[in-house]
Amino acid sequence: MSNITKVLYNGDCPVCSFEIDHYASYSRKHQLPLEFEDLNQSDLALWQLSEDQAARRLYVHHKDELVSGIPAFLILWRQMPRYRPFAVFVGFPGIRQIATLIYNSILAPLIYGWHLRRKAKALKFK
Repeated sequence: MSNITKVLYNGDCPVCSFEIDHYASYSRKHQLPLEFEDLNQSDLALWQLSEDQAARRLYVHHKDELVSGIPAFLILWRQMPRYRPFAVFVGFPGIRQIATLIYNSILAPLIYGWHLRRKAKALKFK
């Protein structure tokens, strides 16, 4: 069992890469056991995900378990001392359900839609 938590994110997404680049920089600075993989440069078969699945939300592989969405963010934040208080807050019953609802119903679909439009635009200009 690996002690390293792996984070799968969409490096082509400006929102995703801005946030994850910050976490990766923080992680390197504090030598945290976190690895960050861009889904566009990763062997997604190792994650047992399709490209479309991987682009829809954040995924974390932690303690032999694949987790996505707000639970994945909570795992990630708990591993970074600066973000632990945020993880505790978002992890409170009620707050967690609201955060999950907002992420699943609004944020993830919105960011995924932007991803699809960027891909369509890139194909159009090839």
